[in-house]
Amino acid sequence: MTEIVKKDLLYKGKAKEMYTTNDPDTMWVHYMDQVTAFNGKKKVQMAGKGQTNCEISALIFKDLANHGIKNHFIKQIDSNNQLVKRVKIIPLETVVRNFASGSFEKKFAVKHLMKFDKPVQEFFYKSDELDDPFINDFQAETLKVATEDQMNQMRAIALKVNDRLKEIFSEMNIDLVDFKVEFGIDSDNQLILADEISPDSCRLIDRDTQKSLDKDVFRKGLGALVPVYKEILGRLEKVEDVK
Repeated sequence: MTEIVKKDLLYKGKAKEMYTTNDPDTMWVHYMDQVTAFNGKKKVQMAGKGQTNCEISALIFKDLANHGIKNHFIKQIDSNNQLVKRVKIIPLETVVRNFASGSFEKKFAVKHLMKFDKPVQEFFYKSDELDDPFINDFQAETLKVATEDQMNQMRAIALKVNDRLKEIFSEMNIDLVDFKVEFGIDSDNQLILADEISPDSCRLIDRDTQKSLDKDVFRKGLGALVPVYKEILGRLEKVEDVK
């Protein structure tokens, strides 16, 4: 097998850098030691943050693949770097909510962490300039952001992800409040899970203490963030069927 070599920086986001490689279907992802909130309005460098998220995301993506959920993850190269399949990202963030929090709680003035009878799914248009606004199916189709079939697939896969993540986090004595995932189209024209799954993209609550174990710690100024992320990684590594 040809050795994969990192080449040119293609994209720099708020938490990751994407590089091309000598394989046109493979990307090199570098997880940065940077944490942001409020669409980048709050930004801080934190040593160890990138490595922790890289390792958490790798474990979760491998587990999801083992449970039949196709995603872009290929392998972890080292502490902060992964190889992933090159995809064309669909500019929709797919959010699944199991409890009320964040924008849902504010928008509808409901009790914090009110448990839903069934998961709530929402789409948000990926646009820093517009602050990632909520978008419905009709708007997404009109703007040619995604097709009806793609959105149906995204919802179905996101629910499968939700089922599996709830199982994993339950083993860690954690409630999965909500999470965000992204999807892309690969070289075989298949829609697959992409981006990352980590405490940056999930809301997590310890069942005993009711304390946040996610980026809300940074958003709300509740304390040091990296030790919280390391706590998640430590618990995740102890879940027997996550490999």
